[in-house]
Amino acid sequence: MGAIRDAAISTAISQYTKRIPFYWPFSLVSLPDVRSARTAGPEKQKDLEGKKFLEEIIPGDFVMLLDERGKEYTSRQFSDFIVKKSVELPKSLVFVIGGPYGFSKEMYDRADAMISLSKMTFPHELVRLFFVEQLYRAGSIMKGEPYHHD
Repeated sequence: MGAIRDAAISTAISQYTKRIPFYWPFSLVSLPDVRSARTAGPEKQKDLEGKKFLEEIIPGDFVMLLDERGKEYTSRQFSDFIVKKSVELPKSLVFVIGGPYGFSKEMYDRADAMISLSKMTFPHELVRLFFVEQLYRAGSIMKGEPYHHD
């Protein structure tokens, strides 16, 4: 949710998103901020964002929310998880980064799982960068390339 405003972060995200398709099909969907909701409060903003997210999700997609209460993985465990899901899922594996207040109840209800990058909270721009780097890293681990070091 939201645009990347920092040019350096945007460039880094772009570099990783160009590399990920060497390992598996990938697309990054960025939804516009829900600006009018900010004056209405956090719950309204989460609800409006949730509606936008749900419009993008196809029935059968496996939806994982990036949430501080989600399951934490090492990079190798995450790679194994993605490899397993890429074989067993009939549709797409969809990772969702929420807005500044998190997710609506409807998004939590729709989610198949949650993943945490950390117990800390980060700006969505950094989460997007960290996450695409981890997707790239997962692919390099899967292929046995020298990018990841234990």
